[in-house]
Amino acid sequence: MLRRGCWRLGRPLICLRGGLQAPAQSGRRSLVSCIDPSIGLNEEQKEFQKVAFDFAAQEMAPHMAEWDQKELFPVDVMRKAAQLGFGGVYVRTDVGGSGLSRLDTSVIFEALATGCTSTTAYISIHNMCVWMIDTFGNEEQRHKFCPPLCTMEKFASYCLTEPGSGSDAASLLTSAKRQGDHYILNGSKAFISGGGESDVYVVMCRTGGPGPKGISCIVVEKGTPGLSFGKKEKKVGWNSQPTRAVIFEDCAVPMTNRIGDEGQGFIIAMKGLNGGRINVASCSLGAAHASVILTRDYLNVRKQFGEPLASNQYLQFKLADMATRLVASRLIIRSAAVALQEEREDAVALCSMAKLFATDECFAVAMK
Repeated sequence: MLRRGCWRLGRPLICLRGGLQAPAQSGRRSLVSCIDPSIGLNEEQKEFQKVAFDFAAQEMAPHMAEWDQKELFPVDVMRKAAQLGFGGVYVRTDVGGSGLSRLDTSVIFEALATGCTSTTAYISIHNMCVWMIDTFGNEEQRHKFCPPLCTMEKFASYCLTEPGSGSDAASLLTSAKRQGDHYILNGSKAFISGGGESDVYVVMCRTGGPGPKGISCIVVEKGTPGLSFGKKEKKVGWNSQPTRAVIFEDCAVPMTNRIGDEGQGFIIAMKGLNGGRINVASCSLGAAHASVILTRDYLNVRKQFGEPLASNQYLQFKLADMATRLVASRLIIRSAAVALQEEREDAVALCSMAKLFATDECFAVAMK
């Protein structure tokens, strides 16, 4: 498990920072130094990063294409990741989490995403759900749900988006009406990562009137009568995590599964998404980083007219542009992570800026 100042690693680790060193013949050390993701990190963070890079290289990258082509949900590999502390990275230690900071978390997810971006994105969503229960749940809920989620014995999904409400989340329609000591849920959620595979669903539903103050957060466990799932969505890539609709038809959930007070759900959802935006941006960053490294290495090996492509000035400009987008994205993501950890008043805006900027720029890097 990852801990501040404490390590328990199950096996020797081989690959340092995803093979960042350029071939010796390239002579372009400045670019390598500039894109090195360990710059600015303290020694502990470099160790977290090393563990994540090695895990990505050994356990994820060799299988990434197969997972996508065969639409495999790599449960065993994710549970191996949880053994290193990646199942509850920023969850408190008393319920099995690693207790790390938002910046530590970003560094870890960036490194993992170099091995498989879609799997890492699911792990990041799972982490967000566990954090929400850990932060807003009572002690009984924390100790019931968080330990098996931190070990990834169980998996979690976040249920906010509906067919008629995406960005306008406060207009959601899924209802939860009191009946004795239960809530009866009716409605559906759309495009849910892990839908049908996850064991725990953190659901935002309407317990009161219209608007954000009528929304509550309820945990629905797989196997609850009235809970069902739509067909698996067809996607271009992103197939190592299933995406389905989550459907509630007179689904009876104990009132003890409500996280926080009635009417607090929208606040819980938005606070979860602040970290979620950084996490998703970090996943994009990992994919872009891997793209830059692959491009750099290819340019050094591939020859045209007796010279490596790396000697072509036009391609040097292209690579420099990719590196610039990568480094700029990393800077804004890490700035947002620090702001969120420090609970600064600009944190919410920075989290949104980081996701907007980094996902667009990192996509551009990968497409080049």
